Amino acid sequence: MSQEFGGRTGLQGKLTQWLRGRRPKEAADDSGREALLVAAVEAGLPLAPAAHPAPGYRCSCDRVGCPTPARHPVSFAWQTQSTTDRGQIERWARHQPQANFITATGMVHDVLDVPLDAGLEAMERLLASGIEVGPVAESSDGRLLFFTLTRGTPEDEDEWWPCELDCHPETADEHPGLRWHCRGSYVLVPPARLPGDGQDVHWVRGLEHPLPDPLSLLEVLTDACARHAGAEPDHVSTAWPLRG
Repeated sequence: MSQEFGGRTGLQGKLTQWLRGRRPKEAADDSGREALLVAAVEAGLPLAPAAHPAPGYRCSCDRVGCPTPARHPVSFAWQTQSTTDRGQIERWARHQPQANFITATGMVHDVLDVPLDAGLEAMERLLASGIEVGPVAESSDGRLLFFTLTRGTPEDEDEWWPCELDCHPETADEHPGLRWHCRGSYVLVPPARLPGDGQDVHWVRGLEHPLPDPLSLLEVLTDACARHAGAEPDHVSTAWPLRG
C-alpha cells in the first residue's frame, strides 16, 4: 500500500489508476448496448433517442455546424418523449441501432457533472470517507458524471429549489466547472459514442449502486473543482443551493 501515484499514496492512488485505465467491455461491445439501456430504465432513468456520430466528425442530425454533435436528442419533444417503458426502449434500440440515448434529469435523478480530474479526486475522497457515491459515468470529452437523486419533481413543486449551478443544454458552456443537471436538462446515458476514434460515455460505477442525495456529494465536488481551477474553496460559496 506504499505505491505512489500523482502525489497520492495507497488506496487512493490505486483507485485513480484503476479508473483511468478501466474500459468496461460493454463500452466497446455493441452487443451489450440494449442490456445496458434496459438496466437504466429498470433503475428508473427516463430515456429518449439521441443523435450519433457521422463520418467526418459530423452529427447524424446533418445540421451544418451542429454545436453538440452526437450529444443531443433527436426530438424537440424529448422531455415528454422520455420514458422508462422497457418495451419502448427495446423498440427504439433495435430500430435505431446507431442511436445514442439521453436521460432526462430532474424527474427521478439529477447529475452532477464535473471536470474529470476534479471528479476523480472527489470520488477518492468520498469513497475513502465511506460516503455512498452512486453510479458514475465518464465521458471522453473530459467529464465525470455523478448520478444522484433529484432535488424535486413536478409532484412536489413547492419543495423544489433552484441553484446557481443549475445547467441546461444551452448553458453548458457557461458552467466549465460543476454543472448541476436537473429540470429541463439531460445527459448522455452509457453506452454512448462520441465523434472521434474510441470516444464514448461509459460507466465507471454502475447502476447497481443506489442514487445518493446530491447534497452528500456537493461539498467535496465543489472543493475539488475549486482546487483544480486554481481557486480557493471560498470562491465557490454560491454553489450551495438556495431555496427560492
